[in-house]
Amino acid sequence: MSGEYKGKLNHLQRELPQGLVVDAAWLSEHGYSPQLCRKYVLNGWLVRVTRGVYRKPGGELLWEHVVISLQTLLLRQPFLVGGRTALSLHGFSHYLRREEKEIHLYGPKAAPSWLNKLPLETRFVHHNSDALFRNEPITFGTTSLDWNVKDNSHIIVDPIQGGSFNVIPWGQWEWPLTLSTPERAVLEMLDGLPNHESFDQADKIIEGLTTLSPRRLQKLLVDCKSIKVKRLFFFFADRHQHPWRKHLDKEAIDLGTGKRMLVQGGRLDPTYLITVPEDLYADQ
Repeated sequence: MSGEYKGKLNHLQRELPQGLVVDAAWLSEHGYSPQLCRKYVLNGWLVRVTRGVYRKPGGELLWEHVVISLQTLLLRQPFLVGGRTALSLHGFSHYLRREEKEIHLYGPKAAPSWLNKLPLETRFVHHNSDALFRNEPITFGTTSLDWNVKDNSHIIVDPIQGGSFNVIPWGQWEWPLTLSTPERAVLEMLDGLPNHESFDQADKIIEGLTTLSPRRLQKLLVDCKSIKVKRLFFFFADRHQHPWRKHLDKEAIDLGTGKRMLVQGGRLDPTYLITVPEDLYADQ
């Protein structure tokens, strides 16, 4: 093995943390040609996970590895975990389905095409974050700034976006996983009603959200572009009357005009002019 060949291999071993994945573009940017990658695969130093995606050999590939790779190594586009998946990670899993088969990712651009070609039991569902929030863009996140996954060292600890995102440690090395706060995640989840989320599930989740930040909610609701999401949120908030509800200024939030039919054959809520399932009124 030549000195240059060995040196590049040693450099790759340092630059690519065990378990994480990189794509062909990342390898090319770091000086690894397709021919060299093929040699590494043949010699067992790299594993081709799917076409154009590689990792070091050893250990099971989990969806968290993939997301952390997107957030810390493959920084061409920013993504965070949001919606129902973020709520589960925040500890509301007892309100959700036992076996999560979908991981909800939010970002301003389309996710890499190879994401759902990986050998995982879960699939990734991408959502356009710019379509939901006006002044809450997802930029290159805190994980790319405050944690170096290659040597597990902190760089800065200044959170971005005024607290709209959280970072939680994951795995043996406590790598940073960036996700929506519960306040943002519940609005993202409501955006999926009624076609991709259920009213019953949303009702149970919001019933358990007793400690949300009214300041963070107010900002997100003002920034939210979706009339449907804002009306649904206030419908459920009024229904459960958590302590944070009385601190929200509904008059400062644009709830639009006119009726919104969300459920065929449902009941029209007279306050928010949305049709909701009749059974939500059964226990009132």
